Amino acid sequence: MSAQVIEAPKQHISLKKVLSPIHIWGLGVGIVLVGEYMGWNFSVAKGGALGSLIACWVIGLLYTCVAMIDSEVTSTVAAAGGQYTQAKHIIGPLMAFNVALYLVLAYTMLEAADATVFGDLLQEVAGNFGVANLDPRPFAFLCIMFLAWLNYRGVFITLTFNFVITAFAFVAIILVFFGVAPWSPGVVLHHADLIHGLPYGWIGIIAAFQFGMWYYLGIEGTCQAAEECRSAARSIPLGTMSGMITLVIAASLTWYICSGLLPWEYLGQATTPLYDAARVTNSTWMQVVMFVATVFSNLASANGCINDASRAWFSLSRDRYMPPVFGAVHPRYRTPYRSVLFLIPIAVSFAFTNLLDQIITFSILSGLLGYTFMSINMMRFRRLWPLGSIHRGYIHPFHPLPAVMLFLLCTTVYFATYLGYGSQLLAIMAFFIIASLWFSLHRYKFVKRGDQFTMPWPRPKGY
Repeated sequence: MSAQVIEAPKQHISLKKVLSPIHIWGLGVGIVLVGEYMGWNFSVAKGGALGSLIACWVIGLLYTCVAMIDSEVTSTVAAAGGQYTQAKHIIGPLMAFNVALYLVLAYTMLEAADATVFGDLLQEVAGNFGVANLDPRPFAFLCIMFLAWLNYRGVFITLTFNFVITAFAFVAIILVFFGVAPWSPGVVLHHADLIHGLPYGWIGIIAAFQFGMWYYLGIEGTCQAAEECRSAARSIPLGTMSGMITLVIAASLTWYICSGLLPWEYLGQATTPLYDAARVTNSTWMQVVMFVATVFSNLASANGCINDASRAWFSLSRDRYMPPVFGAVHPRYRTPYRSVLFLIPIAVSFAFTNLLDQIITFSILSGLLGYTFMSINMMRFRRLWPLGSIHRGYIHPFHPLPAVMLFLLCTTVYFATYLGYGSQLLAIMAFFIIASLWFSLHRYKFVKRGDQFTMPWPRPKGY
């Protein structure tokens, strides 16, 4: 009688749970803080310096709603993919597919913008030392390749690195704020001479909302790390909400420094406004600090974007919404390495276009579509699973006010975007319509429909 051979079950390789609240803070703030170093100032060109400040605070309210909603839902749906996984469980597969594309496109475009500014900054500094016609594209390429390698090697080292350089970039803004003597108006800062009301009236303020998003765009990326947190119920709300507070402070200080040192006509088209403001002071230490901080903010943002875009793409592939080959986890580093590698050439190709405002616009629009989804998602989440029916790591207050306010603010920003970039808005809407048709008519047949509901929740009637 032959002995029966019992095979051991194959071990499933999953993402490693190693992250804490400081990593979530470093991821969320790291992606966004580059917006204080470049991009936000395009709102000045739309609405003047005062219009940009109003946009800063109004859009800050929008993102506070985003942070609260994300903190509740993600602390409950603690899976890679963030908003994609939420949409899959709460609304349906077509919405989930689109939300994942919003995320991948928003973060990949932002990564390309970061790499572009990184190369442009090195080109500008080289010009100051007499090196003319330095090509910024190789530096943008090397930036993306280094950070992709870091993401390939592991999430803990990636986000620890992000925390350190993000903290430096934030502290640098505070140091420069005190360095320009805000307690002595007219000595270094000249707000009275440089701010000239609302040059384009109230319509200019609304137009400024589009680039006002750059103050905070990407804080929702904290959701992508939920599956890799030691305790998502603690880390996601704490890291996200503290990150939002950090960004409101940084955005207000940035506006105050730059609007008091640079004419609004120049500020509205500057590539690196904080670094330019430091140069105006003729202070060597401020210029050095701002140069290093600008480089660090770009690296932190691009690094976080690679992390988040790869998680969204990985989640799509793991559920077969995209070819499952990209859903593999590295056996040693426990990272979605194929998704990291796949997105590199896409980011590089956009960075090489050097069309910064266009890249920023596509990133903003993709993010805006995602925020619009969040307001609908929150309403349905509370209706399908009321308070008390499932465990929540965090409960955001005043429901449904934040969701309603978020939807109204998103609608206003759509109008603001249409005023300046109507063709881009229509183009990206057409892209997502075509992608939806492709998914519905072709790709959805490969999805294992019975495996989509993975949360230990009671299934709502008629799900």
